[in-house]
Amino acid sequence: MTKLSLLDLVPVVEGGTVRQALLNAADLAAHAESVGFHRYWVAEHHGMDGIAGGATSVVLAHVAAATRSIRVGSGGIMLPNHSPLQIAEQFGTLDALYPGRIDLGLGRAPGSDQRVARALRRTLETDPNAFPRDVLELQSYFADDGQTGIRATPGAGAKPELWILGSSLFGAQLAAALGLPYAFASHFAPDLLDQALAIYRRDFKPSAVLDRPYAMAGFNVFAADTAEEAELIASSQQQSFVALRTGNPRQLPPPVAGYRESLGTQASAILDHVLQCSAVGTRDTVARQMAAFVDRTGVDEVMVASAIYDPQARKRSLTLTAEAMGALQPA
Repeated sequence: MTKLSLLDLVPVVEGGTVRQALLNAADLAAHAESVGFHRYWVAEHHGMDGIAGGATSVVLAHVAAATRSIRVGSGGIMLPNHSPLQIAEQFGTLDALYPGRIDLGLGRAPGSDQRVARALRRTLETDPNAFPRDVLELQSYFADDGQTGIRATPGAGAKPELWILGSSLFGAQLAAALGLPYAFASHFAPDLLDQALAIYRRDFKPSAVLDRPYAMAGFNVFAADTAEEAELIASSQQQSFVALRTGNPRQLPPPVAGYRESLGTQASAILDHVLQCSAVGTRDTVARQMAAFVDRTGVDEVMVASAIYDPQARKRSLTLTAEAMGALQPA
């Protein structure tokens, strides 16, 4: 059975506040839990006015406190920004507070530029082996095996579910080598999806935590009761993507009717490319498009991404998405 999960960037809408974005995140996670989503992830970003998830572990504690059973985690923590010991302590704390519910997805992109890296007191590492070394160090802290000579407190003996994230082939190779679950960011970087999944499955080596490959892929979903409404609510994220890709990032804007039709050739091409893995429409339309995605990729789990301006419309979209996914499962 294909599981359904949610990625939330904790968007700050135009005219809104970070506080409201964080309150919306907890409310959204509770709603996702109520309609059957398996996990809720927050992605680490820095220096972006429209995203409130920079202090990712703090946001996850806030969300986990507002929910009861849904898994809560990072999608992901950008490990080059942190020392592995810090992440072991943070996620060891989360695991102690919410045992059996915490995920730790790890990415190697900095999620920032050199200025932000310096402000985080880190340097952008050019050694391709740095990220694998950091992952192994982090695993050592959780295992409490003494290899680092330092005991993480909290962290030693904690059991967050580790994932490797990626939008290229590197993450697929590392996840396969370490025998860890793998998540591909096809919701914004679809080009290498099929190749990455093939490499991950071909090269996977069973580990103490996983005996067979387990893959997840991102998929944008904007569902509503009518096709016209779905197109309307999707336009906020479309505007954000165009703004970001043209060097003008912004807070999440209100929806605009007919936005796609108003675009020029360049902006239309940007959206056609970045949103290849997407479904926009009614529940039945979304069900067909999600079924095609699952058939194509064979993923064990689909992680839905959708930045929608109106929180109530976003919750309705999640409800319809859960219903659509439920229709795909065997009776």
